[in-house]
Amino acid sequence: MTIHWCGTGLSAIPGLRRLIEAGHEVTVWNRTVEKAQDAVGDLTQRIQAFDIDVLGAELQHGDVIVSMLPGDWHVPLAELAIAKGAHFVSSSYIAPEMRGLHAKAEAADVSLVNEVGLDPGIDHLMAHWLVADYRASDAYDDSNELSFISYCGGIPKHPNPFRYKFSWAPLGVLKALRSPSKSLSDFKTFDVARPWDAISSYMAPLEVAESFEVYPNRDSLPFMEDYKFDPAWKVRDFVRGTLRLNGWKEAWTPIFQEIETLDGPAGDARLKEMADQFWAENAYADGEPDRVVLCVSLQAERDGKTVYHKTYAMDAWGDENGTAMARLVSIPVSLGVEAVMNGQMPAGVSAAPSDPALFNAWLSAVDELAQHLAVVDHT
Repeated sequence: MTIHWCGTGLSAIPGLRRLIEAGHEVTVWNRTVEKAQDAVGDLTQRIQAFDIDVLGAELQHGDVIVSMLPGDWHVPLAELAIAKGAHFVSSSYIAPEMRGLHAKAEAADVSLVNEVGLDPGIDHLMAHWLVADYRASDAYDDSNELSFISYCGGIPKHPNPFRYKFSWAPLGVLKALRSPSKSLSDFKTFDVARPWDAISSYMAPLEVAESFEVYPNRDSLPFMEDYKFDPAWKVRDFVRGTLRLNGWKEAWTPIFQEIETLDGPAGDARLKEMADQFWAENAYADGEPDRVVLCVSLQAERDGKTVYHKTYAMDAWGDENGTAMARLVSIPVSLGVEAVMNGQMPAGVSAAPSDPALFNAWLSAVDELAQHLAVVDHT
């Protein structure tokens, strides 16, 4: 089985190097060969210019394609995998077009594994752990009222006036600010047109408790089913969101105000202009440490009293070996690749594993990547 790793961007390298160093057969594909050589040329010379037709000619039955390319490449590469009887792994969210390949992949006995990065990815593992732990606890009861939160953010280890730094192209961050979100609040659907309309404060239970600004992100509601919430459960709150440093809203208010006015091709052009400016002014310097904070919490209440409340909390930062973001995105991807190769992932389209044997093993691996990882019991 050959691993065809496509893309050697900033978030890809630690996982790619891990697979090569472990002795797997890996071919590296990148649009710029020189960049790939700079990243892994000390480990391998199996580096080629990315071309989907050339890749298709080399792809063999049972191989694994890894896409760390921009999102519009995921579905074409997954379709190629199905056609060749190969498998596919990506850290990205499952798009509707990807989900639409489920039946074809099942029929071909092919695994299309997505959402095995940081967020989505590690957050899913934590959620699966918490739900399994709650089900096994004495507090479990169908009459309990549940609240679930999941907040993740990449932030500068050393705060700057902008209250944020970019570890990859800012355009995606700016586009996300134009996206609506859907979550559950006090048993009701909570729709938000723009993130800045729903920023609140969150106290993260890290080694030293620390407050952050948070807001809902995307559509949280389908993840209740993904996390094995029973349809009979009484869910008061359910939100997956983004975490930022305190002061972020104030620092970014002029940006929010301008984004609100942007529309059409001219608006897209201005957004690109802003992204280029932010990259020039607020990208991480070489060797500058980033930080990733992720907290996933499940709380159950009965008759107004908390009977279960635990948070899986992670705090990680970059060091001389690279950024925390790159480690936490790409090394879970490499674990996903090995799970596929070992026949541990189902045929069809799937996300980070809900099998306790896998999510416990993967969380143990994450423990080696973060400076702090702990389950906090609040009861």
